[in-house]
Amino acid sequence: MKRRSFLLALLATPMLVSCKQGRDAAGAPSPHEVSDRSVAQFCGMSLNEHAGPKAQIFIRGLPDPYWFATVRDAFAFLMLPEMPKAIVAVYVNDMARAKNWDQPEPGLWVEANQAFFVIGSRRRSGMNSDEAIPFGTAVAAQKFAAIEGGRIVSFDDMPRDYILASKSGE
Repeated sequence: MKRRSFLLALLATPMLVSCKQGRDAAGAPSPHEVSDRSVAQFCGMSLNEHAGPKAQIFIRGLPDPYWFATVRDAFAFLMLPEMPKAIVAVYVNDMARAKNWDQPEPGLWVEANQAFFVIGSRRRSGMNSDEAIPFGTAVAAQKFAAIEGGRIVSFDDMPRDYILASKSGE
């Protein structure tokens, strides 16, 4: 009996490892990189057509993320009652590490609930609207806000009225 259990454990291990590929230690999907097939959820345009930070949201049971041309749109998706709520991961670009504001480089994703967001700054989104600009550290967000204006908020403290208010500039 012990031999049978041992063999089953050996056979199951590769399956568990293969199931974990593309996921982080907590079981959330790893962020995907923007490609020509990355289309913004709300406007239907390629993310490559929009400057500035981007976001992606993974829904339970779906292998590919919903893409967002602006971080503010990702927050709107999370706040709107008619959108899916089985969220398993939300990633945003860490703009502190981006060398190219218009098209942040691959690998700059940070979990949105760990990011610091500057809202109300002079910087506009790729849709020429107010943006929630994400940073991986509070220090980076403070430096940005000192130059570009705005205030810093956490993921959980994002003001609903800032996100769902009529977007200026559109």
